[in-house]
Amino acid sequence: MVTEKFDPEAYEGIRYEHLTDDIVNIAMARPQVRNAQDMAMTYALNAAFDRAAHDDSVKVIILSGDGPHFSAGHDMGGDRAMTWRNFPTVGTWAWRNLPKPTIAAVQGTCVAGGLMLAWTCDIIIATATARFKDPTLEFGVAGGEYFMHPWELGTRKAKEWLLTSDWLSAEDAHSCGMVNQVVVDAELMNAALVMARKIAAKSTFVAKAAKEAINHAQDVMGRRNAMMHAFGLHQLSHSHSKQQWN
Repeated sequence: MVTEKFDPEAYEGIRYEHLTDDIVNIAMARPQVRNAQDMAMTYALNAAFDRAAHDDSVKVIILSGDGPHFSAGHDMGGDRAMTWRNFPTVGTWAWRNLPKPTIAAVQGTCVAGGLMLAWTCDIIIATATARFKDPTLEFGVAGGEYFMHPWELGTRKAKEWLLTSDWLSAEDAHSCGMVNQVVVDAELMNAALVMARKIAAKSTFVAKAAKEAINHAQDVMGRRNAMMHAFGLHQLSHSHSKQQWN
């Protein structure tokens, strides 16, 4: 395994490593804050995904989180004057459409912004003790920016989950179709690697075409327009909450 670190001043909070010649692991490396995503990490993740996408030797990308938790979501501690001004893509939308298969390896808690990261991946493998939560309604917002809830869980479960803000277990997520596999904690990265190797054995071109076909099928069923509408409601919720607090 070869680990390549980005310039720590430009790309902090992640680790980029080749698990094999054709499989890359992009690891969120802020376990001290449960891999909460600040602006620096978002830029770093985008650079890492872009790097793997343009590397002809890479066939599969794994997204993981160091420590006991996958991601606690957005870092509420501020972005140290960093902005979205020079962010080159629309983030999660672009990561969903990467030309290479992606696997999220999820353990511990996966909350709000962490869900957005896992949901961009084509396959989710979770530990039996993993749990998922979207508490955005408790913050006065009608769901996160990347609103995949009805597509990941089905409409009834999505409504229940959002309106109650309850935790969702790995087994429940698996039964809803959101999670592909549930494994014991110690086997998480090995299970992700086994899956990645199966995928990497396929033609890169054919894998890309299959992924694009399935994503397009989801889009023509209304996903893209539904998410655009949900994002508008997300922004409206922010404005409504701000007026209430003022």
